[in-house]
Amino acid sequence: MTIHEDAVTNPSNGPHLNDLVDARIEDAGRRGLLRGGLGLSAMGFIGGGTGLLAGCGSDDSPAPTAVAGTTQTAPVALTRPTALGFTPVAKSVADSVSVTAGYTATPIFKLGDPMTASTAAYRNDGNDPAASFATRAGDHHDGMHFFPLDANGQRSTTASDRGLLVINHEAITPAFLHPAGQTISGTGNAAVRTSAEEVLREFYVHGVSVVEVRRATNGTWSYVQNSSFNRRIHTLTDVVLAGPAGRTATMATKYSPDGSRTRGTLNNCGNGYTPWGTYLTAEENWAGYFRRIAAVDDPKRNAKEKAQNARYGVAGTGRELWATVTPDTGDDLYGRWNAESRASTPAGDYRFAPNTYGWIVEIDPYAPSSQVKKRTALGRFAHEGAWPAKAVVGKPVVFYMGCDSRNEYIYKFVSARNWDAADANGGIAAGDKYMDDGKLYVARFNADGTGTWIELKFGTGTLTAANTTYAFSDQADVLINARIAADAVGATKMDRPEWGAVDPVTGAVYMTLTNSNAANRTLASTDAANPRHYNDVKGTSTNQFGNPNGHIVRWVEPNGDTSATTFNWDIFLFGARATANAANVNLSGLTAENDFSSPDGLWFSNKGVCWIQTDDGAYTDVTNCMLLAALPGTVGDGSTKTITNTDSTGATKQVTTRVGAAPGTAKLRRFLVGPKDCEITGVAETPDGQTLFINIQHPGEDTPISAIANPAAFTSHWPDGGLARPRSATVAITKNGGGVVGL
Repeated sequence: MTIHEDAVTNPSNGPHLNDLVDARIEDAGRRGLLRGGLGLSAMGFIGGGTGLLAGCGSDDSPAPTAVAGTTQTAPVALTRPTALGFTPVAKSVADSVSVTAGYTATPIFKLGDPMTASTAAYRNDGNDPAASFATRAGDHHDGMHFFPLDANGQRSTTASDRGLLVINHEAITPAFLHPAGQTISGTGNAAVRTSAEEVLREFYVHGVSVVEVRRATNGTWSYVQNSSFNRRIHTLTDVVLAGPAGRTATMATKYSPDGSRTRGTLNNCGNGYTPWGTYLTAEENWAGYFRRIAAVDDPKRNAKEKAQNARYGVAGTGRELWATVTPDTGDDLYGRWNAESRASTPAGDYRFAPNTYGWIVEIDPYAPSSQVKKRTALGRFAHEGAWPAKAVVGKPVVFYMGCDSRNEYIYKFVSARNWDAADANGGIAAGDKYMDDGKLYVARFNADGTGTWIELKFGTGTLTAANTTYAFSDQADVLINARIAADAVGATKMDRPEWGAVDPVTGAVYMTLTNSNAANRTLASTDAANPRHYNDVKGTSTNQFGNPNGHIVRWVEPNGDTSATTFNWDIFLFGARATANAANVNLSGLTAENDFSSPDGLWFSNKGVCWIQTDDGAYTDVTNCMLLAALPGTVGDGSTKTITNTDSTGATKQVTTRVGAAPGTAKLRRFLVGPKDCEITGVAETPDGQTLFINIQHPGEDTPISAIANPAAFTSHWPDGGLARPRSATVAITKNGGGVVGL
């Protein structure tokens, strides 16, 4: 998550957890829930100017089940290591990448890098032609996955020297993308973009890259500039609206009157992958890109449409003002971002264009000309990603998802069809089979450490036309307005659900709850799953009340049945300063070697290492964002704890929750710290575990537009150094001399 665009649009009176079940636990002791290349010094710094140039080669051609209760046994022969094999790296506020001793971290694919033989080298001064970005790396590298290729360029599950990285490009840093930032005339509702070239550049730079990467015999990685696999998917790409909500009346636009297609994908944050070898990209903070002046548009809308727009935050001028460019093109290149009712029917305008965003999007990286599809059966919200449980023959395919905003929900999709191993290389066709029909659930976390998956099914419970708050029409209406449906069934509001991951050792599911503030996690609304309200003092600021450091929740379903409708849960880790109060804030016993704030990215290696990435603004007085490695235990391995919370008035409230066993520095260590103003995000590995890929997103993003004429005033110059404009980039991390990363 790059843009801290987390305006809360959940006005529902749906319960927080403490409203559902008395937070006082009768049994306070209950535990049954739950290689060569850039050499680095001992501190492993990649300072400005030390990043290697991306190579321009040539080429013309997941988790087992678990047992609920007090124990979890692994059904596969995978034993987690007992300790991490590296020295913790210190916190840092330098404009460099610092990685633990004995490792090399090399930038290999950066904003603007050319992806065809005919695309010119990137100038990085804001003047590269807009159209050229259709074949360049996009901006704000985010979620990512590695798809192996064998020596012949064919699909593989084991190859580690060659593969395809599929990388999300979430957003932009306007100050560095254009010569002097965005050209805007006027203010407020009258503000307009006056450069169509700039806006076209922004259209292309969002989206997804598929890029081939290779490891040389000396262990160094580079991307292949003219690989036939290289592909850009962006806001102009034709996309099919697949599943129950496709071809419905409220998906109709002037571009696709029958609601079967849309243009592009946007604000691609977290990701996922499928058992059949495709990539899933998530559309997160998409709503703010649309222009809809409520005072002008609301009188033209019915009650349901107004409720939909309000719940999803479709209101305002549009954060990049894309809809304001004039004159428009014949195919409404700019006007399609205007979501106001401007014609006699939806087929004559783009009032329902926002309904075509907010989905999980499937891409087949091995088939460069294949159709991209949005999978509407998985619901529409601010998707952070979709993470699969282990596919088991004869059982449904299951994906876990989070809605990335404060006071939003955690979801699960269970396919109607059972997994057939013959579909392992099925591509998009297998996606049609498993992702277009199934059950969508939302989570309710109970105070006793149990939980329930509530199906979002039209015609059941409150999801009917008789609902007086919102009259649902059919299942498509439920899916398009999944947030409203989740409100109606009383799901648990969480502290910003972001990335999830499934533990390959136990089958437990982990999800980061990045943070919340006093307005959203009030003292009164603390509950067992979101149990903290406290003040985190940042520098001279003495008012960071709420849950500014975040935590990681985990759960396991009974008897390893991932399609079950119940689960047990506890809290794996609490973010905190090492110096914070141990009784009420630093509940995981963090030290200077592993303290962190705002967990975001999450990934389990095939060896059982849990990689945790941060996207933080609360702790940046002490350190830039970071990557940590953890060796978790099992759900229920800790104890119950009663926390005394205190708000800014001095009022207090006690909450009892379940806290996982403190990992200590042997099982939780800081591995890497990024450059100034960055987020550490996106994580993938090669099958042999000897290369870890991460993304450094938006270094230098806090540079004011007023400083753009003075490169010396940029807050970051990473990765190129000198006085260069900073760039988001993908980094390959390897152990010097070879070996599995982290162990």
